[in-house]
Amino acid sequence: MNPSAATQTPPSRSSTRTPADAVFSKISWRILPVLLLAYMIAYLDRINIGYAQLQMKHTLPWGEAVYGLGAGIFFIGYFLFEVPSNLLLEKFGARKTLLRIMVLWGIAATAILFVKTPGQFYFARFLLGTFEAGFFPGVILYFTYWYPPARRGQAIAIFMSATTITGVLAGPVSGAILKYLDGVNGWHGWQWLYLLEGLPALPVGVLLFLRLDDKPADAAWLSAAEKTLVHDSLVQGAAHAANVTAATRSQLLRDSRVWLLSLVYFLLLGATYMIVFWMPTLIQSWGLKDVLLVSVLTAIPNACGVAGMIVLGRSSDRRRERQRHFAAAVVIAAAGLWMTTLLNGSLIGSLMALSFGAIGIASATPLFFALVSERLTAAKAAAGIALISSLGNLGPAVSPSLNGLIVQHTGSTLYSIYLVVALYVAAGLVLLVATRRAGEPYPQHAG
Repeated sequence: MNPSAATQTPPSRSSTRTPADAVFSKISWRILPVLLLAYMIAYLDRINIGYAQLQMKHTLPWGEAVYGLGAGIFFIGYFLFEVPSNLLLEKFGARKTLLRIMVLWGIAATAILFVKTPGQFYFARFLLGTFEAGFFPGVILYFTYWYPPARRGQAIAIFMSATTITGVLAGPVSGAILKYLDGVNGWHGWQWLYLLEGLPALPVGVLLFLRLDDKPADAAWLSAAEKTLVHDSLVQGAAHAANVTAATRSQLLRDSRVWLLSLVYFLLLGATYMIVFWMPTLIQSWGLKDVLLVSVLTAIPNACGVAGMIVLGRSSDRRRERQRHFAAAVVIAAAGLWMTTLLNGSLIGSLMALSFGAIGIASATPLFFALVSERLTAAKAAAGIALISSLGNLGPAVSPSLNGLIVQHTGSTLYSIYLVVALYVAAGLVLLVATRRAGEPYPQHAG
């Protein structure tokens, strides 16, 4: 399942390949694979607490509320330092900034293996969010240096697919570490998990520094003619966005529908990350004890989510319709999760229901951003999406903590599922309010 992936149908192949196609393909093969790998590590370090807590609860019995707050506090640091980190990237360049980000988050992610108190756990998770905060927005900013707007969407979609790939791989990998390394060198399996999943950020950060160039003009692997082509494409693309002024941003802040869309994303991410963080615990509550089996089974809903996301995304693109597809996604998510509450812990039935719900869970976020990108005017798009994304990321700062309190005080995941269902339904209803005049574009403002 993927709180942040964007699905786009690739452009059809033409019989003629332009020089621009060749140059931007060359750029993509140079920078996208290593950035995709880095984002996979980032997402894994963000969500592996869901797997680690399966063992941590037995050696650090803090209660569900502690783990919930630890999961959510990551997003507080993320929210506070997202913009400052991007300002540093503008000043010092992408290579140095991404190296600094990855080395520091790798250290913070690894250091969680040493925590012994809730306070240490909270501090480590806050630092992880603080250090990782600049990575995603920094890469999006970095893409603006290399791709004109017409080509940027596909690059972002490929980059964001890291979360769907990681969602499928995280369970089997984490489960194997928990089971087979438990007790090795006197460490618990969860300690090995944080070590082996946190440390790779350091060498990959060095790889980014060596592989990337700050700007196309710095790239020795591009010819002079290729650099000129990229420069001209960027200049032409920038001309279309030149009307993003302070006045336009002020109008954006006064637009009630932007705030409603921010609320939609707040509810959507809050629900999605509750499931991401607590899915292993939910599956374990259906009568399983083996941590490897629990972790492997999490790959099934995630794989169904990837497949469903592709199908719904293509359907939405083909019909050029977003609202009803988004509504269908949140209904599927809510219905699948609600069905798990009716099956009395039946493993096969509950897993099938969860897999059905995962189709909607994975599809909702890319459909949401497709809708937002189309309903914001060109002048508002960059600032609007950034505002919506920043406010939305506060959702998972709240929901895991609330979920932990619910589980701790009720001793059951049942009421947590009800909360997630309510959040998805609310997200759908608020979106319908925000886009109630579906055919009406956002008002054009002089910029």
